Formats: sequence, C-alpha cells, structure tokens
Amino acid sequence: MTPRTTAPEATTATVPDTTGPAGTTLAATSTDTLLALLRTRLHPAARTWLDRALADATAPPRDHGPLPAWEARLAEAGRRCGPTHADATRVLLLRTARADTDTLTRVYRQGTADERRAVLHALPALVPGPDALPLVEDALRTNDTRLLAAAVGPYAARHLDAHAWRHALLKCLFTGVPVDTAAELARRAHGDTELARMLRDFAAERTAAGRPVPEDLHRVLSLTGAPATPHPSDDPHGKES
Repeated sequence: MTPRTTAPEATTATVPDTTGPAGTTLAATSTDTLLALLRTRLHPAARTWLDRALADATAPPRDHGPLPAWEARLAEAGRRCGPTHADATRVLLLRTARADTDTLTRVYRQGTADERRAVLHALPALVPGPDALPLVEDALRTNDTRLLAAAVGPYAARHLDAHAWRHALLKCLFTGVPVDTAAELARRAHGDTELARMLRDFAAERTAAGRPVPEDLHRVLSLTGAPATPHPSDDPHGKES
C-alpha cells in the first residue's frame, strides 16, 4: 500500500519543544507527562482535537471494516497540533490505543516518515520484547537523519545485538546524527573492543580520504576504554614503525 501523504503542517504559536533534542527524550517521557505538556501548550482548538483523538484511541476495536479512527488521526497530527508537537501527539495516540506489534508494523509500513518516527519512539512503551526489531532495522537502512535518531532510542539499546548496535552507531557517525541520540551509549560502548576497532578503522578511512574525523568518534572511542590514539599496528596500510 502506498504510504499516506499529508497536507503541509500548519504553524501554531511558538512554544517550547516537548520532545527534547532529536526526540530521544520523547521515548522515555511518561504518557501522563506527555498529555499534561500537550494540554498546557496547545491552542484551545488543538486541545479539543486531541481530546477527540484520544477518545477514538480508547474506543473498542472493530472486528471488521475500515481501520480505527485514531489511525487516521496520526496523519492529521501535524496539521492540527503544529510541527513542534506532532511527534509527541502521535506517540501519545499510539500509547493510548495500546497498539500491538502488528498495528505498529502496519502504521510504520503504510505511514509517512513522520508516522514512522512516532512508531519508533513508541516502541519502548508498547513492545516488551524484540518482536519490533524489523522496524528499527528498516529505519537504520535509511539516510533520513530524524528517522535514524529515533531508531537508536531505548528500544534499540534494549534489543539490538552487539553487531547491529555497533553498525547503527557508525551509521550515526557517517550521517552526522549526534551520538547522544543513542540511548544507553555509555553502557553499551563500555569495554567494547570490537567497537573500538571499527571506530579506528573508520577514522583511518576518513583520514586517508582527506576527510575530517567526527568529534563524536573520539568521544565514543573513549567510552569503550580504548586508548585515544591508534597503535602503530592499527595503521590502515598495515605498516609498523
């Protein structure tokens, strides 16, 4: 099915962003807090729309027929609540509806990039096990930096295996996504000698190509506990001094 498209998102009054840098805080913010923030910061008309959308999300599921009304609300969130609060609104709807893995997968596969990002943010609260990892893996194959930032949130930190997590971190470095968007970065990087080797190889490739090495790389390398500079045997050309 072709992904839905939405009308350009309307601009509301300038208000503080409820999601935090790159949206990573959003995944860890409680449902009650999200609701309170949105009700405080949305215009009256948007609050009315949100209340109706949340009511749709708690309506009994249908056995047959069209998709639930709340799923259509996901596409309206940007227009109704403004781009600043659209992500938080979509995550709140997904949580309120208690979307299961099948529903989240359908929304992700059929949705826009904005809706896919909301699904990724909602995963930690809705999917206790690794069943939704295919969605994270799909997002990590893209070059959409906002999608990548959402993909390396708490769900990925909890369920990606070491190999996939290392490559996700390198993808962040390659695309310019700040490594601080990776949840539990210090815990997962600590003592990871293979990650340290991959970081050094990446740095050597960049240097050999005359390209700058991202500052974030040195910080992640320090988190692994490895020396800050490569040993002579790590020379990309295999030469030793």
